[in-house]
Amino acid sequence: MVPPGFIGTTLWPFIHIKYTRKEYVNTFGEFKLGRTITHESIHLKQQVSLLVILFYVWYLLEWFIKLFKYGKHSYMNISFEREAYANSENVFYPRDRKFWGHLKYL
Repeated sequence: MVPPGFIGTTLWPFIHIKYTRKEYVNTFGEFKLGRTITHESIHLKQQVSLLVILFYVWYLLEWFIKLFKYGKHSYMNISFEREAYANSENVFYPRDRKFWGHLKYL
């Protein structure tokens, strides 16, 4: 269910996580599962704020537009991903996130 190269994906209302020790423990022995869950929880909030279908349309459209500017790095420049990565360390962000919070990452 999780595409190759990814450790998590969110398809409303579910979070899918590929769980292997190798992917969740870095070279310093730091456990990263909490950040992944927070990151994917942010995507759930984004999907709800855009009534799910509009989220996917916007996501694909933004990815396609940014593909011309950023090439293979377009994924990391999508506003939804920028918001999720920027706030994945804050476990309270999904709860406290402002409605349409991704707009400041455009």
